[in-house]
Amino acid sequence: MKTITVNIVTPDGPVYDSEVSMLIAVTATGEMGVMPGHVPTVAPLGIGAVRLKKDNSTEIIAVNGGFLEIRPEKATILAQSAERATDIDLARAQEAAKRAEALLQAKNADTDFKRAELALKRAMNRINVYEGNS
Repeated sequence: MKTITVNIVTPDGPVYDSEVSMLIAVTATGEMGVMPGHVPTVAPLGIGAVRLKKDNSTEIIAVNGGFLEIRPEKATILAQSAERATDIDLARAQEAAKRAEALLQAKNADTDFKRAELALKRAMNRINVYEGNS
């Protein structure tokens, strides 16, 4: 079976480096599947789960923005932040979601609603990846 090397890197360092048979990422325009031999592409990433299929298993990583660079034999994700499901602190993610929801519901004139919405999306992405619902 053909494979493609996938590297996921954040400002804090590498998060993932392995061979996979398929990568599925959430780009700014929707989900994108990448297999070995894919045409070279660069795509901005949204907040979402990256699914990495290898043999008969799938690993899910929570990614919050960045870029996906694809070459025929290698895909690199430069992410603002990324966490494996096993590294996610569920209680912390749930607290972040509660704080963001409270800000959005308060409708305070001082609230930066765009920032609160993004915080809620990031927290929900982490929760969904942790629970395997991506």
